[in-house]
Amino acid sequence: MKTKINPKNTTPPAINIGISVADRKKIAQGLSAFLADSYTLYLMTHNFHWNVTGPQFTSLHQLFMTQYTEQWTALDQIAERIRALGHPAPATYTEFHALASIREVSGVPKAEEMVRHLVMAQEATARTARSLYPLVDKANDQPTADLLTQRIEIHEKTAWMLRSILE
Repeated sequence: MKTKINPKNTTPPAINIGISVADRKKIAQGLSAFLADSYTLYLMTHNFHWNVTGPQFTSLHQLFMTQYTEQWTALDQIAERIRALGHPAPATYTEFHALASIREVSGVPKAEEMVRHLVMAQEATARTARSLYPLVDKANDQPTADLLTQRIEIHEKTAWMLRSILE
């Protein structure tokens, strides 16, 4: 199907990527919840990096930095996919708090408890991503499916590695 371009028209063309308007909206809403979980996980990991103490300080401080750095890059990928679908990405603490399934940790837990919180947050983020598959599959949205697959793999592997610290 050819699209005619009118050089005098200054209005951007409607999004026509083969995914319906309704499906793009639902996927963007799901990705917004995933972005909120991902941002909350990022912030928790960075917080623990700054505040970890104890005999495992050096190794956990470095591990948490590696994890929050990777997570930071992922935030951009998720937000840009929401934008590519034609919707604004949530970007405030208020929006993230309302959308996230992960809750902030109060105070400064001991190092082992930090690791426990991160295991649970990594797994929660993986579950949020996985919950989008039926919608993404129905809409034939391969780019979002690919993004979700990559992120789930990272969250599950990170949860496993963190859990190994507790054994």
